[in-house]
Amino acid sequence: MTLSQKLSATEKKLQALQNEDQVKVNKDLREEIEHINKTYKRAVSLYEALVGFSDEGNKTADYEELLAESLSYLSDRKYASADATLTKLQTAFDKEKKQIATSVALPKNVPVNNVPPSGGYNTQQVKTEIGTYLVDIISADMGSTRVVVDTASENDCSNDCPVLSVGDYATRSGAYAAINGAYFCPAAYPSCAGKTNSFDTLLMNKNKHYFNSDNNVYSTVPAAIFLGGSIRYVGQSLEWGRDTGVDGVIANQPLLLSGGEIAFGGNSDPKQGSKGARSFIGSKGSIVYIGVVHNATVAEVAYVLKALGLEGALNLDSGGSTALWYNGRYIQGPGRNIPDAILFLRK
Repeated sequence: MTLSQKLSATEKKLQALQNEDQVKVNKDLREEIEHINKTYKRAVSLYEALVGFSDEGNKTADYEELLAESLSYLSDRKYASADATLTKLQTAFDKEKKQIATSVALPKNVPVNNVPPSGGYNTQQVKTEIGTYLVDIISADMGSTRVVVDTASENDCSNDCPVLSVGDYATRSGAYAAINGAYFCPAAYPSCAGKTNSFDTLLMNKNKHYFNSDNNVYSTVPAAIFLGGSIRYVGQSLEWGRDTGVDGVIANQPLLLSGGEIAFGGNSDPKQGSKGARSFIGSKGSIVYIGVVHNATVAEVAYVLKALGLEGALNLDSGGSTALWYNGRYIQGPGRNIPDAILFLRK
């Protein structure tokens, strides 16, 4: 039985217990459900972290063995052993990630340069007050470039949504540059069962269709709006109407820069707090930038983009979804297939 199948079996056991009539009156049963629920959620979180780790080309066999062991303990109702095994897994996993992050050497042949390219693509090291980071960055003048968002689906989709690679999005629209879009629910994540490849944030695609409009009326998720010659950022999607006169809209979180100042200093989300390849879209005046900051947390990306002199910037999805495309080839990626992407089209 695969890890995914074991997780599914554990979830079914939990659901079966929750459906028992005794749950209303039986204290022991309630405690058992609580144990299973707590350990299952922890196991799912670790499994999804391992999926992302594997997508980045790392070996996970030893960790998967420990995860399988914890699920066997859970199935046998040995909750203390299950928790202890998950703790052992988490400790070893965190240690390896830290070792990888500290061992990554910046390439000696890439010079330090805190000035982004005036146009086109560049790889450069950027020196900030918290360290030096490797950045792949593409810039374009919005006077000659139109920024749009493309989607694989034509309408709102809540489950089993169509997906494409970033390269496919770029090719079918004739884009010269592209990057992955907003957070979504990958098919490989157990927590995404019933909402595979879906996203719930606001987005207007190149066909002027607004996705998830109804459930974003009160959304506090930031958004970037691509106008004819500039980008506007709003701290909350609820601040934006449904104007189809713009070129595109995409919501994601967090907002990294606002008015040239850091807008995000970190949070308790371990996925955003771990080191990895981080995608972004930013701007300064009429110049728009897309790119990837390597071996960085989301909060560290804000420092990098400030050091580059950007005025506004929005975080995009990362991990196994990270993909950056320029002039017919991948700079980073291809990553997993995704439900939406940001494209640069020549006017």
